[in-house]
Amino acid sequence: MTRSTPMLPFPTLDDAQIAGKTILVRVDLNVPIDNGRVMDATRIDRILLNLREMSDKGGRVVILSHLGRPKGAPNPQLSLGPVAPELAKRLERPVAFIADCIGTNVKDAVAAMKDGDYLLLENTRFHKGEEDNDPKFAAALAELGDIYVNDAFSTAHRAHASTEGLAHYLPSFAGRTMQMEIEMLTGMLAHPVRPLAAVVGGAKVSTKLELLGNLMRKVEYLFIGGGMANTFLAASGKSIGKSLCEMDLADVARRIMADAEAAQCEIVLPADVIVAQRLAPHVPVRAVHIDDVGCDDMILDIGPRSISKVVGLLASARTLVWNGPFGAFEVPPFDTGTMAVAKVAAQLTQAGALETIAGGGDTIAALNQAGIYDQLTYVSTAGGAFLEWLEGKLLPGVEALRRQSRAL
Repeated sequence: MTRSTPMLPFPTLDDAQIAGKTILVRVDLNVPIDNGRVMDATRIDRILLNLREMSDKGGRVVILSHLGRPKGAPNPQLSLGPVAPELAKRLERPVAFIADCIGTNVKDAVAAMKDGDYLLLENTRFHKGEEDNDPKFAAALAELGDIYVNDAFSTAHRAHASTEGLAHYLPSFAGRTMQMEIEMLTGMLAHPVRPLAAVVGGAKVSTKLELLGNLMRKVEYLFIGGGMANTFLAASGKSIGKSLCEMDLADVARRIMADAEAAQCEIVLPADVIVAQRLAPHVPVRAVHIDDVGCDDMILDIGPRSISKVVGLLASARTLVWNGPFGAFEVPPFDTGTMAVAKVAAQLTQAGALETIAGGGDTIAALNQAGIYDQLTYVSTAGGAFLEWLEGKLLPGVEALRRQSRAL
C-alpha cells in the first residue's frame, strides 16, 4: 500500500537557515525519572534525529522542555538535570545543562555556545508564565535564540509559552518529529487506504465522546472496547452485571449508534465476554455469551468469539487507528483480548496488508506488553494531543506554526 506524503501547511526544517543560528527547540522530555535515572527513554529516542540534524547543520541547539507538573515553582524532584546525561549518551555528544530557562546566567551560557553545541535548559514549568502563556515569559525565552523549532507534538494541544507563545516572537518551524507525526496522522485519516477501522477503548465513554463522534464519520468499522463497551451494551438492553458502566450516558450511546448507522459505520461490540466476580490477578473466569452475563459478574475482557470477529474484520481492513485496550489488560488473564488483537495487527502490518497507527498511554503500555511496539506503521508517543487530533480539534502549537506559514 502506498500513499503520497501530504503537504504540510507550515514550514519545516527544510525551510530553515540553521548554520550559525541559535535554535530554541521545544521537545518533550517529560520522561519517568527514579532516583536520578531516566526509566523510559522512548521520548528521548524520538527526538534524536531532529537534534542531530540541527547540530550537524551548524546550529547552536538550545533545548526546552517541561517535566511533570511543578505548578509554576521550582521543584528539585522535577528537574531536567538527570535528563542531560541520558540525552548526551544517546546523542553520543556532550549536552550542557543550566538550572534555569531565562535570566542573565542562561543568556551567558547561550552566548558561550559554539556551532553544533547542545544546551538543555531547566524545566519551563518552574515559571508560572509557562502555563499561563505569559507574553513576557515567552519574550524572555525568545531573547535566547534566533529561530524557534517546535518538535513536541505531544504538547501541541497546550497553549503554553514554549509551545505556542514563542511562535509569536521568532521565525518558527516544525521539527522532524512533529513533521512525521502530522504527516502520519493527516495521511492516515484525511486520505486513508480503505476500509478504515478504529479501535477505541478505555474506561469511560465520557472521556471519548468527541473522538467517537469524529471517527464514526470517517471509518467503516469502529471497535469499542474496555469499560466503554459496557455502556453501549447496557444501552442496547444487555445485562452487564456489576461491570463498570456510565448509565447516565445510555441515551448518548444510543444516539452514537444511530448516527453511526446513518454514516454507514459498523460499530462492533463484544459478542461474548470474559467475566469474573472481581478484578484481581488469576481469579476464576468464565467466557459467556453477551446474553448470559450474571447479575454478580464483572465484564473484564472480550471473549474468543469477539476476538475472532475483530481479527476477521481487521483482515479485511487496510488502515487501523488504535486508541485504548479491549479489557483490563494490566491484570492477567484479562489481557488476552488486547494481546491477541495487537499481535494480529502487527502481523498484518508487517505483511504489508494493514497500516496501523496507535497512540495514547494505555495503548502504548499494551503494545509494549504484547512485544509489538516497533511492528506497527507508527506509534504516537502523544497522549492528549493524539486524542484531540483524532477528535478533529485544532491544536494551539500546530496552529501557531500555520500562522507563521501565512506570515512568510
